[in-house]
Amino acid sequence: MAKSRTTHVCSACGAQSTKWQGQCPGCAEWNTLVETVVAAHPSPGSAALAGAGPGAPGSARTVSPLATLAPHAEPRFPTGSGELDRVLGGGLTRASVVLIGGDPGIGKSTLLLQALAAIAADRKALYVTGEESLQQVALRARRLGVEGAPLGMLAETQVEAVLATLAAERPEVAVIDSIQTVWSEALASAPGSVAQVRECAAQFTRHAKAAGCALVMVGHVTKEGALAGPRVLEHMVDSVLYFEGETHSSYRLIRAFKNRFGAVNELGVFAMTERGLRDVANPSAMFLSQHGGDVPGSCVTVTLEGSRPLAVELQALVDEAQGGHPRRLTVGMDNQRLSLLLAVLHRHAGVSCADQDVFLNVVGGVRVAEPSADLPALLAIVSSLRARALPGRLVAFGEVGLAGEIRPVVRGVDRIREAAKLGFTRAIVPVANRPRQPIEGIEIVGVSRVEEALEAARG
Repeated sequence: MAKSRTTHVCSACGAQSTKWQGQCPGCAEWNTLVETVVAAHPSPGSAALAGAGPGAPGSARTVSPLATLAPHAEPRFPTGSGELDRVLGGGLTRASVVLIGGDPGIGKSTLLLQALAAIAADRKALYVTGEESLQQVALRARRLGVEGAPLGMLAETQVEAVLATLAAERPEVAVIDSIQTVWSEALASAPGSVAQVRECAAQFTRHAKAAGCALVMVGHVTKEGALAGPRVLEHMVDSVLYFEGETHSSYRLIRAFKNRFGAVNELGVFAMTERGLRDVANPSAMFLSQHGGDVPGSCVTVTLEGSRPLAVELQALVDEAQGGHPRRLTVGMDNQRLSLLLAVLHRHAGVSCADQDVFLNVVGGVRVAEPSADLPALLAIVSSLRARALPGRLVAFGEVGLAGEIRPVVRGVDRIREAAKLGFTRAIVPVANRPRQPIEGIEIVGVSRVEEALEAARG
């Protein structure tokens, strides 16, 4: 039996220290060192003496020249959900490891149980639960209407037992729910600790690569919204997905922040119903308010979420400041970007908000990080300030520079086509994004300066 020892492990980067420190010596983060009990490993010398063949630790391996390697695209298989397949890059692949995180109760287990039940119709699948009993999972399956799926179930938290079952059953797809509940007998620390999460994830990843099994691990998140456990966990896996949504809303969003087999920053949209999660066919409608008529301070833009053009509504409220200290507040956009836009608006268009409170909100809880929202944000602010609604069925996008110019954005034609498909009849866009051929059903106005955009918005 290996002797145990106590060390301090950083929850952010996994670095170890013999004593507690306020700042991690590896990543310089504060208050991230956690006391952990681990088992001592055999010395390198004894390991080398134990093996004498070519497979022994420390022995040389065969090096393959790059020119002799023949790359091939791994075939994908669908999960039964078009939105999940979009985020994954077309579906799951053999020997891939996916990590999906999200707040408690957001629907991670529901999504994966539905997907695994659909996959099990054609492929052997195994669902490993460490948080619920088999009876609890059976109740959820009945509610989702998938209780008859030929899906293997296992309630186990010891990693060695789970790996033995995976080796015996040889499923093509497996789900571990969740990685924070699994523990290894080689370590003396508690489940969920940095050492346990790192070791268990490493063992699951090695098995997936060796056996060709597509493995999905569920991860908890901290109160800040980051995945709990060491940051090295995200480096081990092939894809990192975040499942998010407001508790008072029935809509759920899933994003890819890392994907070795597809594009990152893809977005999938689901609706939570009594029968589980359902794909949203037209997510743009979810982010657009239904006003009785044209209202001041509202402007629609088309943003990109991965490869998907998505129409969202920006709402601005400009009101007289109380107390002499104007406030600047954004929800769904960068607050510093708002201050920059107000300075450009004052300098190049002569519109001042120095004595006004300015509030900017992106409808639907989506976050817009790309600069294409600059122009619609300015139009919404001026509309609210002047208490004059923008023309109906108007859409706008474009980046605003410090010199007052309107810069082009990527995939402008795709954005205009998405707006036309949703019934918008007029678009204010950068001159460089104006298509050479007209698009049926929508008038396209190209602008190069902030002043021109404000004039065009007056109709």
